[in-house]
Amino acid sequence: MADTKAPPVKPVSLPDARSARAVLLRRARELALLPALLAVLVIGAFVNDSFLTKNNLISIAASSASLAMVVLAEALVLITGKFDLSLESVVGIAPAIGALLVLPAASAGWGVELPTWLAMPAILVVGGAVGLFNGLLVVKLRLNAFIVTLAMLIILRGVLVGATKGKTLFDMPDAFFAIHTTTFLQVPISVWVAAAAFAVAGAVLRYHRVGRALYAIGGNAEAARAAGIRVDRVMLGVYVTAGVLAAVGGIMKTGYVGAINANQGQNMIFTVFAAAVIGGISLDGGKGTMFGALTGVLLLGTVDNLLTQAQVQPYWIQAIYGGIILLALLVARLTTGRAQD
Repeated sequence: MADTKAPPVKPVSLPDARSARAVLLRRARELALLPALLAVLVIGAFVNDSFLTKNNLISIAASSASLAMVVLAEALVLITGKFDLSLESVVGIAPAIGALLVLPAASAGWGVELPTWLAMPAILVVGGAVGLFNGLLVVKLRLNAFIVTLAMLIILRGVLVGATKGKTLFDMPDAFFAIHTTTFLQVPISVWVAAAAFAVAGAVLRYHRVGRALYAIGGNAEAARAAGIRVDRVMLGVYVTAGVLAAVGGIMKTGYVGAINANQGQNMIFTVFAAAVIGGISLDGGKGTMFGALTGVLLLGTVDNLLTQAQVQPYWIQAIYGGIILLALLVARLTTGRAQD
């Protein structure tokens, strides 16, 4: 007679159970923003009848596009376990240099009057160059990323004020505004670009070896190097990519505002970190998804719009953002069981 006894079930080891629980908690933290976003939308509907109209929702998306690009840039750097505080200054200096190269001297430009088709790529080159310089100092010279990029933030802020002489730049070619003024299905192109950028980054992080390398470096750089990952090359690539993405965010900001002033991007980094942190991007590196970061952007953009329509003063909005960051850190501490350094 054949033995019909079922094979013994292999018990789940304690480390495997803990790992599965940690994954579930991180996923729950990311998805938890969706009910929060829904709650804000419901509250907004009661605050203002026009809050849930198509025009206002498109306005929220359009105003958040620039922030989304900088959050994406910062998220990639954070996943590797580093920082880049200078991204907010890139949002201002990159498009400003492009504008100064195009505008005649009579319009506060440098008088070079570079063709627009050359000036637009120059904006991206400026962003990439800043990222490369930061990367070389951090990766090759092993300087502290926080201090290096803080110094670069201050330097670029001063350069922006000096280059523009504190003036607001107007009269740029239409190409500087086209990413916001041009629409597809009544939605600005800037929104579609931001959505595509997040989709591509999410796919790379999830399925491509480069994405896996970023998580490995953020988890343990020395172990990643021992596993054959070219850590320095990948890190340099991340900083350059972040600079280019921030420059694109600067173009979006310019299109949305309709001008470039000497303060463009100032204090933006606080909102960027708020969106990244509440979206589940770990400050320790090696953790976080683009879906979480995107939901963080949408939540803050919606909250900002709601508070503005409720006529809340800007300084209270900043205070609320600070509270959101603290709340997100507390949630991270409770869900992961680990303190963040």
